[in-house]
Amino acid sequence: MLRENKEQSRRIQPETGGTRFQIRKWAKAPHWGWRRLGLPAKLLLLTAVFVMLAEILIFVPSVSDYRLNWLEERLIAARLATLAVEGFPGVPSGLRMEMLRTAQVKAVTSKRRGLLRQVLPVDPQSTINDHYDLRQKPEGIWGRFALYLEQIGDAIAVFFAPEGRTIRVLGSTGDDPDDFVSFVMPEALLKRAMTSYALNVLEISIIISLLTAALVYFALSRLLVRPMMQITRNMVHFSEDPEDSSRIITPSGRLDEIGTAERELAEMQRQFSGVLLQKTRLAQLGLAVSKINHDLRGMLASTQLLSDRLTAIPDPTVQRFAPKLIASLDRAINFCNDTLRFGRAEEAAPRRELMRLKPLVVEVGEALGLPREGSIEWELDIDDNLRIDVDRDHLFRIVSNLVRNAVEAIVGARDGEPGGKICVKAWRDGRHVLVEVRDNGPGVPQKARDHLFEPFIGSQRRGGTGLGLAIASEIVGVHGGHLKLSDTDQGVAFQFDIPDRGAN
Repeated sequence: MLRENKEQSRRIQPETGGTRFQIRKWAKAPHWGWRRLGLPAKLLLLTAVFVMLAEILIFVPSVSDYRLNWLEERLIAARLATLAVEGFPGVPSGLRMEMLRTAQVKAVTSKRRGLLRQVLPVDPQSTINDHYDLRQKPEGIWGRFALYLEQIGDAIAVFFAPEGRTIRVLGSTGDDPDDFVSFVMPEALLKRAMTSYALNVLEISIIISLLTAALVYFALSRLLVRPMMQITRNMVHFSEDPEDSSRIITPSGRLDEIGTAERELAEMQRQFSGVLLQKTRLAQLGLAVSKINHDLRGMLASTQLLSDRLTAIPDPTVQRFAPKLIASLDRAINFCNDTLRFGRAEEAAPRRELMRLKPLVVEVGEALGLPREGSIEWELDIDDNLRIDVDRDHLFRIVSNLVRNAVEAIVGARDGEPGGKICVKAWRDGRHVLVEVRDNGPGVPQKARDHLFEPFIGSQRRGGTGLGLAIASEIVGVHGGHLKLSDTDQGVAFQFDIPDRGAN
């Protein structure tokens, strides 16, 4: 028997677990359904709900006022019947009963000038279930508010009251607070009247709610929802092909927050599309450079083999320039091997050594043909013993790029006329060596300043790529330094610093 009970419990448990899972799934279904609704559907539902809540806030007080007015009318009818009886004592009982029947009351009691009179006595067998005194006039705001809430509660209680109840209502008859008129009546009459009034008000409220909800919905849909949906569709459409500039959103020209969002989104999409286009061009350039690099290395290697034979020529001039030519070829081959490093996230770690700076700057000038008589002066303000802790090839690329840019700026501006000047100045500041390359060329325009160290954007001359400054800035950054543009009265000055190892 015990074994059978265990087997039954095992069969029941999976079913119970499955039922709990179904209940949890059913409980979560409305939540997920609401989340899956679109913005127009949510707006329509919320608008209808909020309007209905507003109508309820209006409906409940209106029903309460109707109840008070209806009871006041019954008090007036009962008072008229009382006055008729008091003014004409010989009124036949049948007529008196007809008047009371018109007032829809079962019993009427009147107190006037201290005299209490039962116009229609209360049936001894009837039970009065509740009393309502309409003479209350509380003082103060909170007192009137409490009475107002009490009247609303009494009005709502009428709809839920059981059948067959009898109520007694008291009301004033004049200025004397002691005078009153009271009547007894079945509550069913009041409930029937209030139900009829509530249904009429409910019908009107539903119509008003639907009209208001429709107007609010269409207004908000046109002003907010539809523009937001258009922005959302454009964002999805743009994300499918960000490089297609035709997918950029066209602002509607609105001056509100929606218009601001459209304009900012259009600007952001334009910038993003431009960045992606630039990245694509860089990738294509990298592929082209890798192909050129392969062939160029072969050419330079052959040239290097031929230049090695120059060392065997006893001519003094050849002996003087042959080592420099060989060094330049070695540097060119190493540069080809390192060209593709620019496409990486950062430059390779430098192979630093403590070296004298001035001989390298002199070598840069000789490689660029400086000075050039009659056109460009070449001036060095560098101490012979100044040493710098740097990768030699990296430093040569930095100074060479900066000086080459200065030469191109002067040549382009002066067109071979005399007066050009390039000055390289260097000094030590603590554990930093600062180098400045200054020229008296046309300077850097403001448009180029905004993207000075960005490749393919910061070029100062027509046809330039802007890679020189970008490469120089990146190499300086690898050494822990900074490359910046210094303001001058004439021309331009680029200054960079190289800290000693361990200085930062």
